[in-house]
Amino acid sequence: MTNKNNQHVFRLALLLGLFSTLGPFTIDMYLPAFPEIVKQFETSASLVQLSLTACLLGLGTGQLVMGSLSDVYGRRYPLLISMAVYVAVSLACAFSPNIWMLIAFRFVQGFAASAGIVISRAIARDLYSGHELTKFFSLLLLVGNLGPLVAPVTGSGVLSFTSWVGVFIALALLGIYLLTMTKWRLQETLPSDRRRPSNFVEQLRNYGMLLQDRQFLGYMLAQGIMIAGVFAYVSGTPFIYQNIYGASPTVFALLFGSNGISLIIGSQLVGRMSHRVSEHTFLLFGLGLACLASITVLMVALAHGPLFALVIPLFVFVAAIGITSTAAFPLAMESQGHMAGSAAALLGVIPFLLGAVVSPLVGIAGEDTAVPLGVIILLTSAAAMLAYFFLARRKPEHAYSS
Repeated sequence: MTNKNNQHVFRLALLLGLFSTLGPFTIDMYLPAFPEIVKQFETSASLVQLSLTACLLGLGTGQLVMGSLSDVYGRRYPLLISMAVYVAVSLACAFSPNIWMLIAFRFVQGFAASAGIVISRAIARDLYSGHELTKFFSLLLLVGNLGPLVAPVTGSGVLSFTSWVGVFIALALLGIYLLTMTKWRLQETLPSDRRRPSNFVEQLRNYGMLLQDRQFLGYMLAQGIMIAGVFAYVSGTPFIYQNIYGASPTVFALLFGSNGISLIIGSQLVGRMSHRVSEHTFLLFGLGLACLASITVLMVALAHGPLFALVIPLFVFVAAIGITSTAAFPLAMESQGHMAGSAAALLGVIPFLLGAVVSPLVGIAGEDTAVPLGVIILLTSAAAMLAYFFLARRKPEHAYSS
């Protein structure tokens, strides 16, 4: 591959990665403001966490809709409409009069942001397959995973000179930038002759076919259940770090953001080694690593261990997510080029729907214990392992990996 081609691939991965960061920024940027929002609306921590749950539901259900629409109308048009809606609803979040309106607007915000996630991945499958898809997807994740690293730090920086309202205004500005990039920089990758018919029944049939594919279902569940554990971490750590361990919003943002580094380490390990180590091997390794890390987290929580003893296994746990996500995605998408948008939508929706279920459970025992977090990520790690072994595992000679 020439230097010119390498530069083109990197520019494309950078652009698509920016769209992928919209999800993490929408989820993570306001996390340091959780305690402030509780005081502002004179409400409970659980209701503020419900605004995160609403966003996750929007991100999940939105991907089902936007993935299908992108198979019908192409990639650019649905993305343009979604970015315009994202800008408007981000401003609506900023000026919400009460917690219930914020929860409602957060659902719509997540729904609009979902287009950036699912369509960027569908574009990747339009252009690449096999090991090339694994390499490109790892490059896309290199950019996309900067979101969890940068978003909470950015949110903390915004909160240093303004209120939580400024966080959502900043998100609106990010939406304006991505809207501009969609209009002027993004080329259509799905020609008319490859688009699916505009038929709701046909779209449901596509999803039904995907869900009947045993191996696709196994990869989808293994990846999705694991990522649901991360959402439990996202929901619980603002209170665990700040309320239990007394960390400031800035220290919380740094600790939370550091896990973006672990995501990058995990995803790049798979991308760089995919020609030497099979994606199946990486997936199994990541699942096992997550189980070990989650057991350690639970033991530290039960023993009321120090902050560093909790941060280290959580760092390893998130790195395992980077490994499993990067390995599972190309394995699941390899045979789905004819309906990449729908397949990418299902791969994207399951983590957010499951995350919406588990996120509120982290606070079920109150704001002064980390035990529920340890229990939840252990259960999700074990369930993901079972999904892989019972559904996705196959003999090496049938895999496309080397």
